[in-house]
Amino acid sequence: MAGNTHFLFNDCALISIATGQKAMTLTELRNNLIHISLDSIYHHFWGGLLVPRFEEREFNNDFAGWVRHSLRDPVLAERLAAIDPTASSNLEELRQELLDLIEERLDENETVGWTRGNRQFEFLRSQLVVFDANRRLEKPEDLAEQIPLLSTSSIFYHFIDARRRLDQGCDDFSHWLADLGDEHLRLCEQLAAIDPYFSSLSQIRTELTALFKTYFTGGSP
Repeated sequence: MAGNTHFLFNDCALISIATGQKAMTLTELRNNLIHISLDSIYHHFWGGLLVPRFEEREFNNDFAGWVRHSLRDPVLAERLAAIDPTASSNLEELRQELLDLIEERLDENETVGWTRGNRQFEFLRSQLVVFDANRRLEKPEDLAEQIPLLSTSSIFYHFIDARRRLDQGCDDFSHWLADLGDEHLRLCEQLAAIDPYFSSLSQIRTELTALFKTYFTGGSP
């Protein structure tokens, strides 16, 4: 986070908390989605990035994965997997996009709403535990050197979770640079153009490193 002209890095860990809400059918999933907390929707789209995995995730959000593997509905699973949460202005809008796709599928096929899955969907919500990463930036040029040294969870905190924390809906790096003046507006625009959703955290770290190194050596990314 920014502190005067300095940028203080934080790290984070994810705690998953059960909401007590569960679904065995698409209709039950829809009914729960109407009232479930926005923290839960956030978790099922973004929480998987912080969960260690030995293989690539087949689907970027938990809803698509459950519909495909438990309900065995590849049509809806593909539609849900195509949702990019960064395209929604807020989580309420993202909730509505989920509901619209599910309602559309229920209208197409009467039986899919009552087909029972082979395992239940359990709605979880996230709580981030935030702690000091013991790193700081004195000037923007240090970004190119420091970003590759950060943990992936620190990348998540500053580049993804910041969009939920900050009123401007931007990442912490852009917020800090904007506070320093107009000098780095072009860099902020380039940061805003990065879509973090369909990449791993390590890929995002690599992309940020390349962007900062190119920018601060006077080249064009």
